[in-house]
Amino acid sequence: MLSTITPAAGRLLISEPFMMDPNFKRSVILLTEYSEVGAMGFVLNQLSEYVLSDIMPDVAYAEIPLYKGGPVGNNTLHFIHRCPEKIEDGIEITNGIYWGGDFEMVKGLINNYQLTDADIRFFIGYSGWTEGQLDDELQEDTWMVTDKFSPDLLFSHNEDTLWKETVVSLGQRYAHIANFPENPTLN
Repeated sequence: MLSTITPAAGRLLISEPFMMDPNFKRSVILLTEYSEVGAMGFVLNQLSEYVLSDIMPDVAYAEIPLYKGGPVGNNTLHFIHRCPEKIEDGIEITNGIYWGGDFEMVKGLINNYQLTDADIRFFIGYSGWTEGQLDDELQEDTWMVTDKFSPDLLFSHNEDTLWKETVVSLGQRYAHIANFPENPTLN
């Protein structure tokens, strides 16, 4: 089922239902970069066992969850947000959604309880593709691409149902895929 929408920053990648790679099994990825040299994004529905204060003890609001952004750079911390009026220097990747920005400002806002996980999402590591790699995977039907989603989806806490909901939102042509079993031998 070749995706008819081309990848671009600000679009979602949705893994095919039988992908067995544990890094991307039933994953939804927000693309933050896409060009002739490669692509980058963050898995939205893989919650880690950590919260922000586990890796940053100087942050007072301890309950902001950390997500596994992907298998690359697991010693790096990234964030997306929707409050450019509070966080300077972010890069807008789609309507009102920003990637990165002034991290000292972020820490201050969190410590002053002016920023919550409804406004910002943190990722350990990221998902990355080298030149042509994502295009090859798209040709192999590994991913579906969509640009039809609400920005609220990026900050929701529906990790367990996000993949299914996103597939269903693609329309009738794809809706039946959402009910495929994770292991086709169990069908």
